[in-house]
Amino acid sequence: MRKSILLIFATLLAAAGSARSIDIIPRPAEITEARGEFRITAQTAIAAEGELRRPAEIFATDIEPVIGREIPMAAKGEIRLRTSPSLAAEEYTLAVTPRTVEILGGSPQAVFYALQTLRQLVATDGTVPAVVVRDKPCFAHRGGMLDSGRHFWTVDEVKRFIDILAMHKLNVFHWHLSEDQGWRIEIKHYPLLTEIGSVRRETVIGRYDKTDESRNRYDGKPYGGFYTQDDVRAIVAYAAERYIEVIPEIDMPGHMLGALASYPQLGCRGKGYEVWTHWGISKDVLCAGKEETFEFVENVLAEVLDLFPSKFIHVGGDECPKERWKECPACQRRIREEGLANENELQSYFMHRVEKWLHEHGRELIGWDEIMQGGISKSAVIMAWTDQFRGTDAARKGNRVIMTPKWNCYLDYSQTSDPEKYEPIGPTRYLSMRQVYRLDPYDRLKPAEYRNILGIQGNVWTEYIADFGHVQRMTLPRMAAIAEIAWAYDRKDYDDFEKRAKRLLPELYGNAKLKLLGILLRGHRVNKAAEKRVASPPCGLLFRNGFSGNPDF
Repeated sequence: MRKSILLIFATLLAAAGSARSIDIIPRPAEITEARGEFRITAQTAIAAEGELRRPAEIFATDIEPVIGREIPMAAKGEIRLRTSPSLAAEEYTLAVTPRTVEILGGSPQAVFYALQTLRQLVATDGTVPAVVVRDKPCFAHRGGMLDSGRHFWTVDEVKRFIDILAMHKLNVFHWHLSEDQGWRIEIKHYPLLTEIGSVRRETVIGRYDKTDESRNRYDGKPYGGFYTQDDVRAIVAYAAERYIEVIPEIDMPGHMLGALASYPQLGCRGKGYEVWTHWGISKDVLCAGKEETFEFVENVLAEVLDLFPSKFIHVGGDECPKERWKECPACQRRIREEGLANENELQSYFMHRVEKWLHEHGRELIGWDEIMQGGISKSAVIMAWTDQFRGTDAARKGNRVIMTPKWNCYLDYSQTSDPEKYEPIGPTRYLSMRQVYRLDPYDRLKPAEYRNILGIQGNVWTEYIADFGHVQRMTLPRMAAIAEIAWAYDRKDYDDFEKRAKRLLPELYGNAKLKLLGILLRGHRVNKAAEKRVASPPCGLLFRNGFSGNPDF
């Protein structure tokens, strides 16, 4: 199997090198092919001034391993970068002739996107086909989420995830930083969050059986990690250089065992909490009846706001069981005093208070679609994950929405139709490239309601993903489909996308800087009884079969 996968990729790469075609992902708004080609030589230089210099330097660094030479900066160069107020902020034109490469963008951000397009056009021999590309995105929010709560990723690994987003012209990194299984961000006002809450004593092996604990096995190894505030600043700065906004998520009032283990007084029971060692949804959540809880939330968010300049702050709001609130005298007193009808309205009260505080500090709230339970303000942004129709309903009611339905956008789902055979233990739901591409954010909406859809996002949850190579294998190549919908929704064509992806992605992911091709093909140890070595996922299989994930070939 492994030899056949490598042969498939070798054939694809050879074909790409023998017959140059202009393949760009996401699909540009307009491509006009011309005759001839531009060649990057030892004498080629980039002319970029002011704010354009850093995008040029990043491009030069990214392209050096591909062509085997540095491209220096110069006052006069064959690759010329400029901005123009006549273009929209993310709109650009790329014109390649045999003598020059001219890039004109509505902003430095647009120039950066033009350079990502140019990066896809550069062959290993330094040639670029003559072409004129005019381009701009369809959606403002083009995102990717990484879960650092279930498993911790180093600063360098987070930066590599940001690199993946940047190369696909995605502009939002949603960073999931708190969980039942670990608190991951330093909060100086609450040092126990990282001293206690960032470490679990062990981790369940494989899937967790919630019906019979005796059937579960654990690895017996403490697991943890957290990001210092300096780490966070470095990651935010790295993303900003690539025109990616980092939106932090501190999930509340559920998914909070990392905090409750550290400060048990914040829970309804007030004791008996530990950082969870398995997956699932805990009944233990923040107590909505105690003022101390809101003091904690505001103090944590105050430090988060100092670290993240993003317009939006994600506060979770998903999967919050109400059992503890029903039994809690403080929560029941709060319900009576505030004239609330039930525990769903208590969650609404919780979210309204948090949103009011964020507004007072110049920020806006994003929450998962469960925050609509009990009612939510029109100013809140809904991230629709349970299904698309919740997002549709929110948009009809006037809320802004980010579409990320699990059936299209959860990239931890299996890439093959036979995951037990071809992939390590993980969610058994099957999400093919075609199914990702089927997402229509405007489905069942009236044109007047389209303005409420901010964009879309792909999510990588990591309950079953413990090494970063596995993150990359699940993210790619499906994130390319997310990117195309977000950037080029008005020109979607799956058959055309598939052709471009087959020709372009093996070469793009195989460049010497990213070294993704080897990672995508590499197998790894999985938690099965025989501990057999499997490829995860068999990407050559995906490319050969039009990303269908059908292992029968």
